[in-house]
Amino acid sequence: MTTQPRHFLDLHRLDGATLRAILDDAAARKAARRGWPQGAVDADAPGKDRVLAMIFEKHSTRTRFSFDAAIRQLGGSAIISTAADMQLGRGESIEDTAKVLSRMVDAIMIRAIEHEEVERLALASTIPVINGLTDKSHPCQILADILTFEEHRGPVTGKTIAWVGDGNNVCASFIHAAPKLGYKLNIACPPIYHPDLVDLARAAQEQGRVEMTDDPREAVRGADCVITDTWVSMGDVDHDERIEALEPFQVDEKLMGEAGPGAVFLHCLPAHRGEEVTDAVIDGPRSLVWDEAENRIHAQKSILAWCFGKIG
Repeated sequence: MTTQPRHFLDLHRLDGATLRAILDDAAARKAARRGWPQGAVDADAPGKDRVLAMIFEKHSTRTRFSFDAAIRQLGGSAIISTAADMQLGRGESIEDTAKVLSRMVDAIMIRAIEHEEVERLALASTIPVINGLTDKSHPCQILADILTFEEHRGPVTGKTIAWVGDGNNVCASFIHAAPKLGYKLNIACPPIYHPDLVDLARAAQEQGRVEMTDDPREAVRGADCVITDTWVSMGDVDHDERIEALEPFQVDEKLMGEAGPGAVFLHCLPAHRGEEVTDAVIDGPRSLVWDEAENRIHAQKSILAWCFGKIG
């Protein structure tokens, strides 16, 4: 009997126990290699002899470097390509690409423009497919964010996270994870840039505590963590309209002052300083953005280990 591959596509597809197992493994792996050089392989080498294919339809810094570092630290290796460099760029179907790569590598990470492409890739693939970002979600980022929060503030269960700004793909993955990990999520965004209504409905059905407002102060008040993201993502064509609508949602020191006394600030980067966040906040004592960026490696190592059947 053929075993179905473990795909990592969206957080709402996984149960809370699985997400917790991945997070706990990531924390343990990070602690176990403290002080080691980045190129050293983890003692158990769960990715030994494994090859990860990475496909990029969008520019990337953190996703590209962190996944490459992650598979190396697990004992494996990576092959990296842009879609334009492949026959995908000349019209080969995503299904045919999946069938070919399934015979050449052990897992595929894809950073895609359209979420549907990742789903089609996974359906046709006999090896794990990991969503490295689409227009609909960014699940790897959220696990790194939760890992970072828990390092500094303890278990996220029962805590309040405030999302301020565009209801984008990163916001969507925070909605997906809320019912699974037990945090309260306050979302403040302009009505025109609200999150996906299907995501909100699913979270409500799963008894997730997700609340919407158009007042950033209301969302942030008493929160344990404040998160924002760029207002204009790759592919958005309404730059001026977004800047005008989102200007009242800038995270500055005054807005952070509404959060709880121990609140931390997160941003998945790259940041447009002076737009969604001020220098005083992103460079300030509450900011954990550099730990957050580093933790992409550790979270993704455990995502890969889970995909390879080494966790759970």
